[in-house]
Amino acid sequence: MARIVQRLVIVVSAIVLAIYVLAPVSWLVSSAFQTEAEIVSIPPHWIPDEPTLRNFEAIFTAGDSEPVTYETRSGTDPAAGDFIPSTAKNLLPSMLNSLIVATLVVILNLLVGVPAAYAIAKIRFWGRNASVYFILITRVIPDIALVVPFFLVIRKLGMLDTLGSLVITYLAITVPFTVFIMIQYFEGLPDELDKAARVDGCSRLQALIKVFLPLSLPSLVAVVLFTFLASWNEFLLALMFTQTSASQTLPILLASFTSDFTVSFSFLNAAGVLAVVPPVIVAIVFERYIVSGLTAGAVKG
Repeated sequence: MARIVQRLVIVVSAIVLAIYVLAPVSWLVSSAFQTEAEIVSIPPHWIPDEPTLRNFEAIFTAGDSEPVTYETRSGTDPAAGDFIPSTAKNLLPSMLNSLIVATLVVILNLLVGVPAAYAIAKIRFWGRNASVYFILITRVIPDIALVVPFFLVIRKLGMLDTLGSLVITYLAITVPFTVFIMIQYFEGLPDELDKAARVDGCSRLQALIKVFLPLSLPSLVAVVLFTFLASWNEFLLALMFTQTSASQTLPILLASFTSDFTVSFSFLNAAGVLAVVPPVIVAIVFERYIVSGLTAGAVKG
């Protein structure tokens, strides 16, 4: 009887947790296919009465606009719920900016962080422990405290309102995490692997590429996912260092869709759905590698 009660509690808890996590996402997706009038109706409609793709169509056809007013689509009355704010802009350029920045940050993270983690984990040198502590301290500092120093450096380099400024500042935030995660994984691998590779004539770099990287696939995937998602979702630094649509990323553009007096929930939710799609695709693609990396070698030897 006690075991049945225990299982029942686990099942109920899992259902409650799933509802808590999935309900906001479900509403976001559902409302993206609803008109404005249907979204604000009471009681709310979890399933659209008349699903529409006009919100997504507006995202790709909206252009730069003048003052903050509401404009109708198809000549209908805004009160009927068929409208978008004139402040709306085409989402594609900002999505491309976010994708470029996130991809560059991931690549540079791996190029900088992985060799640094290998050196700290497998090479004994003076100041090694101090280096690890220094890396950890950099992640203790809140991002808001780094905004002014970052701004002064970026302005001195003449890189304000460029994608390069975002790449540099995002690297300063994500590289310490990459190094810390990879150090822990490399230290868990036997030192004999490194010695055997050196005996076979491999240099340090060759040992890293040919021996340690294939074995560290799960941690590499974790680093890629964290770095991509952190760069894709970053708002504060992007807000400080970008001013025009040529360099603004997706979170900044989404925030600009709202004003003190006018908000189109249908348009904003449709844009939110599109903003979620790339991270979800990345997670789904790399999930396969996480599983294969965790199970590789389980039946060897």
